[in-house]
Amino acid sequence: MTNKIEFQFKSPNESTGYLLGQVTMLWQRKHKKVLDPLNLTQTQFVLLASLGWLSKENENVTQIDIANQGNLDRMMVSKVLRTLESKKFINRQEHPTDTRAKVINLTDKGAIVLQKALTAVENADIEFFSVLGNQLPTFNQSMINLNQQNKEG
Repeated sequence: MTNKIEFQFKSPNESTGYLLGQVTMLWQRKHKKVLDPLNLTQTQFVLLASLGWLSKENENVTQIDIANQGNLDRMMVSKVLRTLESKKFINRQEHPTDTRAKVINLTDKGAIVLQKALTAVENADIEFFSVLGNQLPTFNQSMINLNQQNKEG
């Protein structure tokens, strides 16, 4: 018995979701290549970068702040932060006003590795997205629109 599967598209290259998935995999592979020598996964990098960014505005950054900044699952953030703590890239301290929360800080070692990772990832991104040329601002605005429209409320 043969099942006939019906696709809406004539080829995978007509599917926006398929194309986005393919581009995402290639982009993540490029990041992996530059982050592996720094002993970081892409997720660890995202959390460190979120922490670094949030720390510019607030000295009491919490796990929830990091999860919200990266639009990430709180339990996953907790697990990855434990890994970053074991690598001595971050530390946790008591929050001055919220007894349930911990303040998360970059260590000196974490700040050094984050700066190296930022440089590597930003250069990788410039190279990866250079094919878009002067269409890059439009592409970025489209991604902003997709993020805003699809965020869970």
